[in-house]
Amino acid sequence: MTSVHKPPSNSTLGVSSTLGHEVCESYLLFPGETALGEAFRTFLYCLGLAYCFIGLSAITARFFRSMANVVKQTREVVEIDPHTNSMVVRREKVWNYTIADITLLAFGTSFPQISLATIDALRNLGDLYAGGLGPGTLVGSAAFDLFPIHAVCVLVPKAGELKKISDLGVWIVELFWSFWAYFWLYIILKVWTPDIVTLWEALLTVLQFGLLVVHAYAQDKRWPYVSLPLARGERPEDWVPGEGAAYKHVDSVDDEHSEIIQIGENDERRIVDIFSIHSRSETVYHNVQGSDLADSSNELLQSEIKLEEFHVLSLWKQQFVDALMLESAETKKLNSICVQALRILWQSLLAPWRLMFALVPPCQIANGWVAFICSLIFISGIAYVVTQLTDLISCVTGINAYVIAFTALASGTSWPDLVASKIAAERQTTADSAIANITCSNSVNIYFGIGVPWLIDTAYNFIVYREPLRIQNAAGLSFCLLVFFSTSVGCISVLVLRRLTLGAELGGPKPWAWLTSIYFMLLWLIFVVLSSLKVSGII
Repeated sequence: MTSVHKPPSNSTLGVSSTLGHEVCESYLLFPGETALGEAFRTFLYCLGLAYCFIGLSAITARFFRSMANVVKQTREVVEIDPHTNSMVVRREKVWNYTIADITLLAFGTSFPQISLATIDALRNLGDLYAGGLGPGTLVGSAAFDLFPIHAVCVLVPKAGELKKISDLGVWIVELFWSFWAYFWLYIILKVWTPDIVTLWEALLTVLQFGLLVVHAYAQDKRWPYVSLPLARGERPEDWVPGEGAAYKHVDSVDDEHSEIIQIGENDERRIVDIFSIHSRSETVYHNVQGSDLADSSNELLQSEIKLEEFHVLSLWKQQFVDALMLESAETKKLNSICVQALRILWQSLLAPWRLMFALVPPCQIANGWVAFICSLIFISGIAYVVTQLTDLISCVTGINAYVIAFTALASGTSWPDLVASKIAAERQTTADSAIANITCSNSVNIYFGIGVPWLIDTAYNFIVYREPLRIQNAAGLSFCLLVFFSTSVGCISVLVLRRLTLGAELGGPKPWAWLTSIYFMLLWLIFVVLSSLKVSGII
C-alpha cells in the first residue's frame, strides 16, 4: 500500500504549469490576485510582510511592558525579630534575575519565531514531511541574533566606555547550552536517525530547555558540585538606570505603596524599560506589633482596590486616545516641515496597529498577566499572516522557502531581540543582559521553538501513522548548522579576545569597536550566502 503523504511539490503550493510557465494560483484575500502580474504581486506581498513586521514591533512593545510588570511582582514575607520578638514584614521579588532572563525575557523576544514555527507545524499536521519554514527561520534568527545584534551592541557604549559581563559563570553555562543545542540538532538530523525525527528525539529536545533553566539557576545560586567556581563580579545597586520620565503620583494610605502612573505624549514615550526586571527594588520593612498586622493589611488592600478602580479604566481609555494621536509635542517642536510630515506619515502607518493593540488591557491589571497573554495572542495572529505571505512570495517568485526564512523572516522576527539587547547595552552598566539575551534566545529557539513543533508533528504521526517525521532537505539544514557552528566559534573567540585584551566584551576605542562590528557582519553574510546556496542546490 503506497503512502499518500509526499514531500511538498508545486501542486501543493498552488502552482500550475501553462505552456511551460509556472503560475502561482494561491492567493491571500481574493482569487482576482492571480490575474495581477507576478512582479506586482511580489511587490504587494513584500509590502504586506514589511507592514506585519511593523505591527510585530508595536505589539512587542506592549508585551515587554506587561512582562516587566509580571517580573516586578513581589511577595510579603513575615519574620520574627529574635531581639524584639516583633513581626517584621519584608517584601521581596518573586522572580530570580537569571530565571527571568532565560524564561520571560528570552522567551518573549523569541516568541514571534516560536509562533511562526508552531503555526507552520500545525499547517503541516498529518503530513509525514515537516515544514521547512519554521526551522529555517529559527536557525536564521539564531545567526541574526549572534552576528548583527552583537555588531550593534559592541558599538552602543560611548567612545572609550567598556562594559563587561559581571557573572561569567552564568554566561558560560548559557553559552554551553546554546552551542549544545545546535550540535544536538545536527546529531538528530545526521547521526542518530538521518533525515527523520522520532517522538523521543523531539521530547528530549524540549526537556533540555528545563535542564538549561535548572543549570543556570544552580550557577546563579552557586550550588556545590554543579556550578563553576567563578566569583560573580560586583553589580551596582541599580542594575539598569531608567531614562528620565515624567511621573504622576497618586498617593494612597502608605507612601511606600503609592501607585505611579506614567504620563506622556504618546504610547511610545510611556514604554517601560524591559530591563527594569533587573532593577533592585528597595526592601520595605514594617515593624508590626501583635494584631495590628491584619488591620493594616486590610486597610492597605482596600485602598489599593479603590486606587485600581480609579485609574485602570482611565489608562485603558488613554490607550485609544494615544493610538489616534498623529502629532505629538515633539513633532510640533521640529523646525523642518519635511521631517514633521515624515513623522506624521509614519504615525499614520502605525495608527491601525496601535488602535488594534489598544484592546490589550493595561498592564496594571493582575500584575500584567492579562496583558501578557493578550499580547501573545496578537503576536500569534500576526505570525500566521506572515506564514501565509511567505508562502505566497515563495510561490510567486520560485525562491526557496529556506532562503526567505534565513533572510527576510529571520531579520523581521528578530527585531525584538535587537531592540532588547540594544536597550540593555545602552542602559546597563554591565554587558550581562545584552549578551545573555542573545545566547538564551538561541537556546530557546532550538529547545522550545523547534522542539515543540516537532513534538506536535511527531506525536501526531506516531499516533495516526506509526511513522516518524521526515525532514525535507535535511542535508541543507545540516549544512546550515555546520556553517553556523563554525562562524559562531569565530564570533565567541573575538568576544573572549576582547575580554582578555580590552577587559570587556562591549565598547572600547571606536576604531576597535567598528572593526569588531564589521567582522561580525561579515560572519553573518558568510552564513547567509553559503546557507542560501546550499538549500537552493547551487553548491
